[in-house]
Amino acid sequence: MKKCEYCAKEISYHEMYCRDECQTKANDFYDMRDKISKIIGVFNGICVMSIGIGLFVFSFLKEVGAYMVAIPMVILGILFLLFPVPADVMIQKYKIEKSLKITRIIALILLALGIIATIVTIIAI
Repeated sequence: MKKCEYCAKEISYHEMYCRDECQTKANDFYDMRDKISKIIGVFNGICVMSIGIGLFVFSFLKEVGAYMVAIPMVILGILFLLFPVPADVMIQKYKIEKSLKITRIIALILLALGIIATIVTIIAI
């Protein structure tokens, strides 16, 4: 059986969504994703590059490198918690609703790790 594009409930092969509500939510999600995907991509790229550079700097300057890793992790966690934008592959596999939940869980983990790293860095100073 085919599954609803939003909630993953089984539907007939002639339909795309199980309810009008699912179609509305899916359309809202795709509109939001189209509007913010470029901005999210820029922030994501900057933060990921900063984490990589921070790991390199950490080997020379512990304090600066730790902050260069921890702060972008917090920023990414907040960003993906507020604006979850799962990858298309994840949406195809899990559908929209579950993909959003998984993305928010990953964002919470990233946020927690960033906060813990920041606290440990402050205490170590």
